[in-house]
Amino acid sequence: MNLNRNKFLFFAYCLALLMTVIGACKTINSGGHSKAKHPEEKLGWKLGTQAYTFNRYTFFDAVAKADSCNLSYIEAYPGQELGGDIPGRMDYNMDPDKRVKILNLLKARNVKMVGFGVVGADSEADWIKIFEFSKAMGVETITSEPNEKDLQLLADLCDKYDINLAIHNHPNPSHYWNPDIVLNAIKGKSNRLGLCADIGHWLRSGLDPVESLQKANGHVLHLHMKDLNAKSENAHDVHWGKGVANMDAIIKELKKQRFKGVISAEYEYNWDHNRADVAQSVTNFRESFMKP
Repeated sequence: MNLNRNKFLFFAYCLALLMTVIGACKTINSGGHSKAKHPEEKLGWKLGTQAYTFNRYTFFDAVAKADSCNLSYIEAYPGQELGGDIPGRMDYNMDPDKRVKILNLLKARNVKMVGFGVVGADSEADWIKIFEFSKAMGVETITSEPNEKDLQLLADLCDKYDINLAIHNHPNPSHYWNPDIVLNAIKGKSNRLGLCADIGHWLRSGLDPVESLQKANGHVLHLHMKDLNAKSENAHDVHWGKGVANMDAIIKELKKQRFKGVISAEYEYNWDHNRADVAQSVTNFRESFMKP
């Protein structure tokens, strides 16, 4: 009896050890990162990049650059050449086989496509195609600057597909340049309809990013994060924390609002060689602004 009991205990020990190893492998394969290296995830934030940052390259070049910057998420934009031996461009009309190929290549890089935009449509049929494409690709938030007449349709589609639509702001005089305009347009509609706060474009429009975030409290679904060298329409991107955006106050406000969602790094300067700029901004973000 003792011999059998010892065998049982040894088997149980080996099984427990095996499960520990499997768990560790799953952690590595699911992204290869820890909360210590990605402190923003403790807050429910997903730090990634807008592929438009790397628009001089293919989508899969952008994915590789995101991975090299220690980022696990990407927001695709329509029209970018795909690359990765996949012909064509990022397009919500692409066939299912091509979608699967893209998802497989993303999985191999441990990068998830969590956003799509800035994208729009002129008909209900095309909006449905955008939502169906986004659902198939695992997208959480579509970024757009839609016609206000379509907002109820989009609110209904958001609820049907369980996908957010975040209204993006280009600088004044674009229609949605001021958060007051967006908030008035979405009032009384689905909670999945909200803002994609483009920090840099608020600065270019003469708006204070912190005050704008405070106005939009509870409606910020997605961010295009930038820091600029000046509060001017002609300003350019600089490393996060080195410009006029007041990054520390922005992060504190997002924490205060209990923001949950994707923060897309967008660096629209030094276009041909900006990977190092994004990497430095990510490092600044995690080391300087993620302290308790």
